[in-house]
Amino acid sequence: MAITPLFETPYERAGILLPGLPVLEPGVERHPVPAGGSRALPIEAGDEITLLDPEGLQPGELVLFGPDGRSDAAMLGATGSGRPEGVISVLANGSPSGARVARALDAAGFKLGKADAVRVFAEGSRPGDMATFHASCDGLLIVAAPGGPMQPCAQDTPTDLILYIRRANRRNAKGGLLPPDPLADPIHDNNIQPGEAHSYEVRKGQYIQILDVQGRECSDFQAFSMRALDKGLERDIDPTTTRSLMGSLYPQPGIFSKYWSVDQEPLVEIVQDTCGRHDTFGLACTARYYEDLGYPGHVNCSDNMNADLAQYGIRPRAGWPAINFFFNTMLDDTNAIGMDDPWSRPGDFVLLRALTDLICVSTACPCDVDPANGWNPTDIQVRSYGATETFSRSIGYRKSAEAQVEDTKETGFHSRFAQHTRNFIEYNGYWLASDMTGKGALAEYWACREKAAVMDLSPLRKYEVTGPDAEALMQLCVTRNMKKLAVGQVVYTAMCYDHGGMIDDGTVFRLGQDNFRWIGGNDTSGLWLRQQAQERGMNAFVRNSTDQLHNIAVQGPLSREILSALIWTPPTQPTIDELEWFRFTIARIGDYDGIPLVVSRTGYSGELGYEVFCHPKHAPQVFDAIWAEGALKGMLPLGLEALDMLRIESGLIFANAEFCDRTDPFEAGIGFAVPLKSKEDDFIGRTALENRKAHPQRKLVGLEIESGIVPSGGDCVRMGRAQIGEITSAMRSPILGKTIALARLDLPHTEPGTAVEVGQLDGQQKRLKATIVPFPHFDPTKERVKGNYA
Repeated sequence: MAITPLFETPYERAGILLPGLPVLEPGVERHPVPAGGSRALPIEAGDEITLLDPEGLQPGELVLFGPDGRSDAAMLGATGSGRPEGVISVLANGSPSGARVARALDAAGFKLGKADAVRVFAEGSRPGDMATFHASCDGLLIVAAPGGPMQPCAQDTPTDLILYIRRANRRNAKGGLLPPDPLADPIHDNNIQPGEAHSYEVRKGQYIQILDVQGRECSDFQAFSMRALDKGLERDIDPTTTRSLMGSLYPQPGIFSKYWSVDQEPLVEIVQDTCGRHDTFGLACTARYYEDLGYPGHVNCSDNMNADLAQYGIRPRAGWPAINFFFNTMLDDTNAIGMDDPWSRPGDFVLLRALTDLICVSTACPCDVDPANGWNPTDIQVRSYGATETFSRSIGYRKSAEAQVEDTKETGFHSRFAQHTRNFIEYNGYWLASDMTGKGALAEYWACREKAAVMDLSPLRKYEVTGPDAEALMQLCVTRNMKKLAVGQVVYTAMCYDHGGMIDDGTVFRLGQDNFRWIGGNDTSGLWLRQQAQERGMNAFVRNSTDQLHNIAVQGPLSREILSALIWTPPTQPTIDELEWFRFTIARIGDYDGIPLVVSRTGYSGELGYEVFCHPKHAPQVFDAIWAEGALKGMLPLGLEALDMLRIESGLIFANAEFCDRTDPFEAGIGFAVPLKSKEDDFIGRTALENRKAHPQRKLVGLEIESGIVPSGGDCVRMGRAQIGEITSAMRSPILGKTIALARLDLPHTEPGTAVEVGQLDGQQKRLKATIVPFPHFDPTKERVKGNYA
């Protein structure tokens, strides 16, 4: 029987939905196979193997080696296809997954060139197609999702496959799940059952992995400096010092990543975090906590830590200050500290690096009388790894609540921006530069306004929409009229839910009659497109190409001059000088044989500008070519901080600032993207938007602030004591010489010239005088975007 792919179906119990918890039955494993990559897994006789193509049009290939090194497709109950060209190609492409599989094959001594492959989905699969096989013997299974680099003007993007294995022999641990494989060969590997504590030594430079095996389980962690202990001093992680020095509730991978002692000595730094929700406020649970709840004698983490740390001569404490990993602490409007179920999913972990020799202690919290552990305490796995291992910094990202966690990625252009800055922050699953070391956001801003700037926009989500119903799907899902979109044209549009709230804003590129590219700010919009196609039975494919298409924006008065000097276009395509606003051209660097590109005359700066798209493997060379030409003309690299300044001045909206899923396009200030009169076809949200337009409640406006204080997003806007809206974005404008803001206000109070006040502190004790003005504040007629600088 084929396995139903329930990984995107929320688990439900008694009316509670838990999308992030496993929904597969006991004995079933789920293993993503990355696009253009592979997986290697041990298989036993009787195991059922199912391969799923979630996006469609992705071929797969399987190879099974028996214990004697022989490979025969019959061992999977299938007819072989001969030499495994797909597996060989992905092992040779240099991908991390391919390198791991190659090591597994070398260790086993198996010869891939003599293997017998099973090919699936070769004739073109629909989203959700599956193929199932049964292993007749033990062995090593290799699964590949073959695919080469996607050309920027093509749409043959490889996509992920998902492998399910139903084990003939179930290996159930307490809670149902076994710990995932280690990140490397561990020095120390210990399973901590709920109600236990475990202490261990870690040397400087070594790594500590604290892993939530079943999900929704807290683990208290403390580390002591061995050097201080040798002097008779107990110097452990001090949460208050850590919060003060890091400027956040808890450190995260990046620059502000360290945990400190009260003597301001850094003890550990966090390298990877797949959960992103922890606590540094509360103590590890104590005997008194349970006694005050009416549970005297309840086992608790502080007493457990005391007992296990005694071997090192560390004095007991009634309650241990600790880093409470996976504990979900909340601070409400009355300043009360509360808790709820942890955010952690099965297999979530934090990875720390020791900055000095340490004595560490970890627990698996036994609390079963509140939501701290989801009412069900389970086990924690603690591992340590050698100092010679290499782990990249990462903050876990999920495309949706149900999706597999992904590491923070470096864009194809990362190495080039890293030559100019160390200040990278996580943005939608990627590391992006915040500003340039030695330059700063203000210099970058002026470079864009006066000369040119280059910025990395690769995290924008790209989805290829193809097939006979591609136009119909796009017409259904976006507010602009796709029937009027010509090949080679780009249009800015909104995507809405049925109630009119925005999913995302973005651009649609038309590459052919049945070929579109959606570029948005988040994965939700791409997943929404795919969902609509599947639910409505439309003959259209929606495939994620984000990792196949990275882009930089070259913006500013000199951007055309810079790009026209180095970009070649074929005779059938417009040159850079000919390219009109919201059009794109198929191009190459240098000449006919140069690196392939797509160049669009679009941007997010309010200046004349272009976006240059290429495959990530070509990104360094593309950057170098543009930099060689642009640096001569004063071009600077530009980070997120300067980009935010540019877009606020130019009245360009941003997700979770100017809009969210409760904001319609009219309230977000982009009513022009909803042509209800000229687009006669129905689309998702149309009825709600017609009603909202006829009965508007709120409007996005510009504000000029009299003082030099810059309000924060979310600050209230008031007339007298009554709140009439809130700030969405604000800045001190360098070019205008004043403090400006965007704000969403109740409609009766949106007339330009109206005096309002921005409330700070509690909204009443401090007010900033402001006046409503039209927006955009800068270049309202878009002359600079059009290239008119006279």
